[in-house]
Amino acid sequence: MANPRVTIIRVPFGLGAGRPGAEFGPEAILQAGLMERLEQDGIEVAAVSEIKPPSTTSAEVNPKARYLPEVMDVCGRLADRVAKAITDSTFPLILGGDHSIAAGSIAGATRMRPKLGVIWFDAHTDLNTVLTSPSGNVHGMSLAAALGWTDWRIEDAQGQYTLVDPSHVVFVGSRDLDPGEKDFIRSKGIACYTMHEIDRMGMEAVILQAIRIASHGTDGVHLSFDIDSVDPREAPGTGTPVRGGVSYREAHLALELLSESGCVTSADFVEVNPTLDVNQQTSTLVMELICSLFGERIL
Repeated sequence: MANPRVTIIRVPFGLGAGRPGAEFGPEAILQAGLMERLEQDGIEVAAVSEIKPPSTTSAEVNPKARYLPEVMDVCGRLADRVAKAITDSTFPLILGGDHSIAAGSIAGATRMRPKLGVIWFDAHTDLNTVLTSPSGNVHGMSLAAALGWTDWRIEDAQGQYTLVDPSHVVFVGSRDLDPGEKDFIRSKGIACYTMHEIDRMGMEAVILQAIRIASHGTDGVHLSFDIDSVDPREAPGTGTPVRGGVSYREAHLALELLSESGCVTSADFVEVNPTLDVNQQTSTLVMELICSLFGERIL
C-alpha cells in the first residue's frame, strides 16, 4: 500500500458489546502512539474526526437486540463519514469501539464501492440475527446486517448503501461460531479460514487465498480486524477472548501481505477494551498492526 492519505475516524461506542469498555478503545490506540508512528512512516493523516455516541440510551432494552437503535444511529453517521472520506480520496481508518460499528464502516464503503470485498479477521463471524443470537449483543450481528441477513440494515436517505455479496467475503481466524452462523456459512458457501486451516496451511497461504477471493471482481476490499482474532495471551484487552488464536507474528504477517497486495481500501480495528488490558499490551499491538497495514516493515 503506497503511502495513502488517511482519514482517521474515532468511534468511542461500546453498547453493541456484552460488557463495557470498548468505548475507550479509540483513545487507547491513539495513546499508544499511532499518530506519531504513522508520521514516522511517512503516512499523511488528512483528517481526524469522531462519531460521538448517542447522548441518551433506550429506556427499555430489547433482550434480543440490545441497544439496536443506538447502534443504528452511530452506524448511520459513521457510514456518511466513511463515504465522505472516500470521496475526498482518502483511506478511511476507523478506530472502534465494538464490532457493531462495522455495519456502518461497510455501508459507507459500499456507497462509493458497491462491489465491495470484505476480509473479516475475527474469532467470531458476527453473522447472528435477532432469531439466532444467544446473547442479543448486536456486535455479533454486524456482518449479517451488511449481507442483508438481518431484519435491520444501515441505509442513507436514498437507500444507496449496497449489500455485500457473500461470495466476496472471507473469514480469517474463526474459532467460535454459533450454530446459526455455521448454517449460514455453509448455505452461502462463504470462504472461512478457521484456525484449523491457518495451522495446516500457514498464514501466508491463507491470506493469499483471502486476497484472491475478496478482490476478484470487486472495486475495493474492506478489512474488519477484531483484536479477539489474536490469541488472548498476546491481546488480553478484549471483551470476548477465545484461546487458541492467531499469534503475534501471524497477525503482522497477515497485515504485511495485505499491505503488499494493495487491495485494502478501508479498514476498521475494533474491540480493544482498555479496562481489561495489561500494560497497554493490546492497544499497542493494534497500533503496530495498523502500521503494518500501511507498509511499516522490520527493515
